[in-house]
Amino acid sequence: MTMSTPASALQPAQAFVDFVNKAVTPFHAVHECVQRLEKAGFTRLHERESWAGKLSPGGKHFVTRNQSSIIAFTIPPAEATKTGKPLGISVVGAHTDSPRFVVKPVSKREKAGYAQIGVETYGGGLWATWMDRDLGVAGRVTLAGAAGKAQQEYSSHLVHVRNPIMRMPTIAIHLERTQNDKFHYNPETQQVPIVALASKELNRAFVEENNSSAEVSFADPLDISSHHHPILLHTLARELSEQIGEQITPAQIHDFELSLFDCQPATIGGALNEFIFAPRVDNLFSSFAAVEALVLSTSSSAPSDGRVSMIALFDNEEVGSVSAYGAESNFIESVFERVSVAFKAEGESEAEAYQRTMASSYLLSTDVGHSVHPGFTDKHEENHKPLINSGIAIKTNSKQRYATTSQTVFPLRRVAAEAQVPLQEYLVRNDMACGSTIGPLVSKIGLRTVDIGAPILSMHSIREMAGVKDVKYLIDLFEKFFERFGVLDTLAETVD
Repeated sequence: MTMSTPASALQPAQAFVDFVNKAVTPFHAVHECVQRLEKAGFTRLHERESWAGKLSPGGKHFVTRNQSSIIAFTIPPAEATKTGKPLGISVVGAHTDSPRFVVKPVSKREKAGYAQIGVETYGGGLWATWMDRDLGVAGRVTLAGAAGKAQQEYSSHLVHVRNPIMRMPTIAIHLERTQNDKFHYNPETQQVPIVALASKELNRAFVEENNSSAEVSFADPLDISSHHHPILLHTLARELSEQIGEQITPAQIHDFELSLFDCQPATIGGALNEFIFAPRVDNLFSSFAAVEALVLSTSSSAPSDGRVSMIALFDNEEVGSVSAYGAESNFIESVFERVSVAFKAEGESEAEAYQRTMASSYLLSTDVGHSVHPGFTDKHEENHKPLINSGIAIKTNSKQRYATTSQTVFPLRRVAAEAQVPLQEYLVRNDMACGSTIGPLVSKIGLRTVDIGAPILSMHSIREMAGVKDVKYLIDLFEKFFERFGVLDTLAETVD
């Protein structure tokens, strides 16, 4: 096969593919980020503990919240922290969640001889694309008595069932001949995944084969076995047993947060290896690039620009960011405050240090964007048609759905010029509604912000389409941003 895409672009793109194949839920995405950061020498901080004495010049740290949001940052050398000037923070923001189906708290469903799993929609997905897909399940499980703990002690564990244990089948064209006219399925009644046949004999044989009881207790509020099919609970227990290395029984499972995912792995594709076909591109594309760039910037030989470099990856963007660990929570404010207080100038109050740091800081709000679609070119404004592999798009909206202004975008243009990363422009048509990002939400705390993103196709589908070159573009842009923004940001001194 002809290989027109250079190896320098294919390598980071393949690294993203490997990342997204493991990051099947926001919990797993953050776990993969933690693995990468710890390997690069970053140390974990905990919000419940004091950070006094733990933050020092040249330090590299990260902190998580709910296991699904993460903030990581590096501190500049000592000479930059003793100038008396506010310690500006350069932030890349993104989100870890994607539209998906989530298992309901009571998921046990049976109909027409099939055992089904009740699921709830999360975010604004293209739900029809989930039909006829091989579906696995993954998420976070609360266990009692695992990993050597006493029976009354509880612990949280990630689970990733890679086998395709569920499917949402379409109806045959012979039985519903109008479905090609409007491909729509009711997500409550017609998109209930099948996990098995509802044969009591088969279920009993499955339970006996796994040496466990199918008896249900309705008196114990800690017992959720009546809420879910035994097959689902046994499958989770078997997978957890392999992961933890000890025998886990369904009775030890006391709660979970589970999502469905497409078992087909992400891949590089196109006749010239130009594209990435993958789930969860929105917005693990940006999250992956942020982590990679932060790690690369720590090993760079370039002199420090005297600023804190930070990434902030939030959960729940797809449903409004209003959770305790979303972009509208106090997560980033809390980290900003602790960092600014740790390096406040002599005689400066903590409140003054925080406010000066906030005013000197800057956020790249990074979400994927809409590439022009060859079949729907009229959905784009005539002069704003970003294209895959042609550069990162700047998102602008005068109604403040994006946080970009001329004063916030100009420093980014200078960074992009030094990084040799092309930029494109995106603005929605006047006769169409505009989506939004974490940008306007985080900027409300007084943070200068610009919204950007790599253009993709099939956004919010179970499988999206991105550009191989755009992975490298985004990493290069972020890395240069961390290295040079403090030098190139001269407008901040003249514009208030």
